[in-house]
Amino acid sequence: MYAISLGEDGARLRPLEPWHAEEFLAHLDRGREFITRHIPFGAHATDPNSARALLQAYADKHAAGTGFLHGLWLDGVLVGGLLFRIFDTASGTCEIGCWLEPAGTGRGLVARGARVLIDWAFEERGMHRVEWHASSANEPSVNAARRLGMTREGVLRQSVSYRGVRQDMEVWAVLAPEWRAARAGTAPAGRDDH
Repeated sequence: MYAISLGEDGARLRPLEPWHAEEFLAHLDRGREFITRHIPFGAHATDPNSARALLQAYADKHAAGTGFLHGLWLDGVLVGGLLFRIFDTASGTCEIGCWLEPAGTGRGLVARGARVLIDWAFEERGMHRVEWHASSANEPSVNAARRLGMTREGVLRQSVSYRGVRQDMEVWAVLAPEWRAARAGTAPAGRDDH
């Protein structure tokens, strides 16, 4: 299977598949409290079978062309990942997201990996719009969207209840022409207009 180098620090981006279940579970166990502070990703993967089921669900989405997972490895250790939670080629819209354990933070892994996947979505799959949804309380996720040059389009006030608390959800997005212009150095970074 392919692995894409994300720099000289040994970071790699590659598909996260059902056969990674035990490695994925060990990663979640190392970072579960940190990962689930703002998102429920992986919360139900508590043993090898449930971890494999989560990975299989995304493998099925990948086979159907409706989403998929990529892991982020640092020096051969899985420390997080990126996913296309929604990938709708008919509408040309997809939603990208991420998660990291503490060992993967502060290294720019999300931005480096997301750039590769966003390039692929626009250039290989013909998507027109890539969205990023994040709780306003999840500053690292909001900052990642900003670093990717996305524009904050709005805030869905108290739209999600997580751990018994109503949270505001921010919607960030970048359009294919904006992405291409930014990559060519001819456009400003994303905006926070709202």
